[in-house]
Amino acid sequence: MTVSSLSSPDAQLDLRGTPCPINFVRTKLRLEKMPPGSLLEVWLDPGEPIEQVPDSLSMAGYQVEQIADCTGYFSLLVRRPAIAQ
Repeated sequence: MTVSSLSSPDAQLDLRGTPCPINFVRTKLRLEKMPPGSLLEVWLDPGEPIEQVPDSLSMAGYQVEQIADCTGYFSLLVRRPAIAQ
């Protein structure tokens, strides 16, 4: 089995069942607690969460590296910038 060019996440956050904008707020708070340059995997519901959260994170200065469609939910890989904002 080959490993993709993406590194494995440093932390994981399961926000399935969490409504907008709470899921964005929780993701942002978790990222702020992580060391600069670290990678967070977030699980989001289909619909409004996956439509809104990635764009909101990008606008907030975070790097969305991957969005994967898992059966029934989405996995989002978000990197905290190496330099504090």
